[in-house]
Amino acid sequence: MKDTMKRKCVLFASDISAILLLFVLSGPALGQTPAQQPTPAKKADDDDLINPDRPGIADGSTVIGGKKIQIEGGVQLEFRRQDNTTEHTQFVPLLLRIGISKNWEARIEGNSFDHESDRDAAGMTQRSSGLAPFSVGIKYHITDSEGVTHPSLGTIVRIFPAWGEGGFRSHHVQGDWRIAADWDFAPKLKLSLNPNIGVGVYEDNKGKVYTAGLLACTLGYQPTKKLNPFIDFAMTAPEEKAGRTAVIVDGGVAYVVGSNVELDASLGTGTHGNTPPHPFLLFGVSFRANAPWRRK
Repeated sequence: MKDTMKRKCVLFASDISAILLLFVLSGPALGQTPAQQPTPAKKADDDDLINPDRPGIADGSTVIGGKKIQIEGGVQLEFRRQDNTTEHTQFVPLLLRIGISKNWEARIEGNSFDHESDRDAAGMTQRSSGLAPFSVGIKYHITDSEGVTHPSLGTIVRIFPAWGEGGFRSHHVQGDWRIAADWDFAPKLKLSLNPNIGVGVYEDNKGKVYTAGLLACTLGYQPTKKLNPFIDFAMTAPEEKAGRTAVIVDGGVAYVVGSNVELDASLGTGTHGNTPPHPFLLFGVSFRANAPWRRK
């Protein structure tokens, strides 16, 4: 998913074999079919695979490219317990990415529709549903990767308007800014790191605004171009106004179907703080397509 595949090709021949090679490559006039000789366009298509920001907690540094759109969504289940009260939350995280150029993309992101079920010590259950706040943002790809010592870099800015329904409504404008990197630090082992660092201004459950430091990192392993198991963690400090530090860890797998669809699943839990779920389960799908306004 966030790994750069490197290929090496070695060509050698004697004087006679060079002549034979020139004869064979002389083209369709000698009866060679496309199946026998893949075209450069076909190879390019095989290398041009969808690269979503999900399912890892950290977002990638690259953009989807000009005149493309990408939808990344899923279903997330979260479970929390405090004293004798249990809380079950289900929501549908969605991210719409709109390619502007080779370095810029626009983003609309949020948890969309939420459903929450709370059961108290007496066995009474309260349920609520509604639309959650969404963000509008941009991503800028700063620089490409140049080997082990030079990771790919990008930056992401999001703004959350004060919006939502019922208990999911926010009353203040929120936002965050992050620097994202993709680092192929061990290409022979097919391992990569995807760290994020940033700062956010958020609203807690009591409606109080606070500033938090953000840190996330994904360790990915890519045994094939299309298969990507991973583990990652995220930290928010503090998790609420005058609160503790929240830490989440999870692991999962993503798989590319064809070249424009990716399926994913992950499982995680909070390890520190009061706000993280214990545990959470996530299933998702991402889809990439040419933008409707793209000229053919």
